[in-house]
Amino acid sequence: MKTPCQDMKRFNTTAVCIPSKHYMVDLTERVKAIKKLVDDGRYFTINRARQYGKTTTIEALRRELKNDETICISLDFQDLEDGSFADGGSFSRAFSRIVLDKCEFEGLTIPDDIKDRFRNLIARSSSDVEMDDLFRAFRYWFREETRPIVLIIDEVDSATNNQVFLDFLAQLRSLYLKREVSNEVRTFQSVILTGVTDIRHIREVIRPDGQHKENSPWNIATDFNIDMSLSEQGIRGMLDEYEEDHKAGMDTVALAGLIRAYTNGYPFLVSRICQLIDEEVSQNMSLCEAWSLKGFDEAIKLILAEDNTLFQSMTKNLNNFPELKSSIRSILMEGTKLSWNPDQSDIVRMQMYGFIRNVNNSVRIDNRIFETRLYNLFLSDGELKGNRFFREGDYDKNLFVENGKLNIRLILEHFVAAFQQIYGSLEEKFNEKDGRELFLLYLKPIINGTGNYYIEAQTRDQKRTDVIVDYLGQQYIIELKIWHGERYNAEGEKQICEYLDYFGLTTGYMLSFNFNKNKKTGLLPVYIGDKLLYEATV
Repeated sequence: MKTPCQDMKRFNTTAVCIPSKHYMVDLTERVKAIKKLVDDGRYFTINRARQYGKTTTIEALRRELKNDETICISLDFQDLEDGSFADGGSFSRAFSRIVLDKCEFEGLTIPDDIKDRFRNLIARSSSDVEMDDLFRAFRYWFREETRPIVLIIDEVDSATNNQVFLDFLAQLRSLYLKREVSNEVRTFQSVILTGVTDIRHIREVIRPDGQHKENSPWNIATDFNIDMSLSEQGIRGMLDEYEEDHKAGMDTVALAGLIRAYTNGYPFLVSRICQLIDEEVSQNMSLCEAWSLKGFDEAIKLILAEDNTLFQSMTKNLNNFPELKSSIRSILMEGTKLSWNPDQSDIVRMQMYGFIRNVNNSVRIDNRIFETRLYNLFLSDGELKGNRFFREGDYDKNLFVENGKLNIRLILEHFVAAFQQIYGSLEEKFNEKDGRELFLLYLKPIINGTGNYYIEAQTRDQKRTDVIVDYLGQQYIIELKIWHGERYNAEGEKQICEYLDYFGLTTGYMLSFNFNKNKKTGLLPVYIGDKLLYEATV
């Protein structure tokens, strides 16, 4: 059991991560890449999903720019009240106020005469101030200052859906264009906006009729293509630092690979898994066990069961956009293949909220944690509706554990029996696309609280799905498929044997949904080389 030490670093999943206080992935290379954009005078947006490390990244960038003698105005639009966007005057006065606050409380250096200009804007009534007055104060500052000035605005989502913010962007754009054609015009060296919402889609929200979508006030922005996910090598470096401090005896290479495989480098998920191992899992076992596969499995169960802010945001977005929820459900439950189309609104939203990524021009759920959480969400609909397969699995669950191991063969036998009891020979009542959902509903109460599962994305389609079950450190591979003849079945047998080799297993399981009238239902053992497959047919 770990003994806490107040002087050591800890894992952090709230607000900004500080290298001197928190275990975190080294952002040096990422910051260098972003700084190059700044040095080149680029304007850009960092649009990533919630808790994707945006604030931590720009804080690291701010420190780097400060070391480079660059004046960095780093603001957070959450500091502005809603009334600040009522009109140009209100916005200009509020913006001046938070800039002066940076000077007063955080060491931002501003010439005295420029401070006076900002103070003058604040002293006047909103009706006597225009957006141009704010930028006039900045232009005087640009003329006096020899050092580059960079403007960073975090949480720009707070400003979306209003015309005033568009007017602000238009002023930035105007000065940028003038600078490009004349060396006499000075403006911000670089402007960086961060948030979830893609600034290019703001006009679409403000003006639903589609007016003025062209010539956007932010069409000057450079595409931001820097990878913000955490690499396996970066995760290993963070674990190496923890290992050096705590001497946990962990295999940092193996654990970094597992964390990356489950999270796809999503920063919050990476940190949260490590935090759970460090602060909770280690309280119930030795530190060495906690930082092993056993402890990792416990952390996965904990994170999938908790109601954290990231999952709350996910659920909110799905509820706010029913078509989005329907699209994701069809990908997971029906194996629907969606081609990557950046002009399709659902795909744009799914990417913006962090649900999906582009893999070989196909839509893929971003990571295993999200995928399993979403499966559980959709399966809960069946639970709430009193689905019979969920009730049958819950009723039978005590039959399937022997000496701490799952008896998958017996699970398949009982599922086949339950299926025959519920559907009998009336196959027309059963929609083939529902097969995987019914089996997962049956499986869920059996492993719930002790094991977890995920779907292997490489094999998920309308014909075939591989379910990987982790139960007390043991893995089980179950292929679910729609019967499409002996030839296709033989190909499936070959594929699952290759998959078993990958996992170092000798026994696998297949469940076929067969709609042929002359089918033979039940479960049979099949030997293929040194592999034993239990093939169940309904």
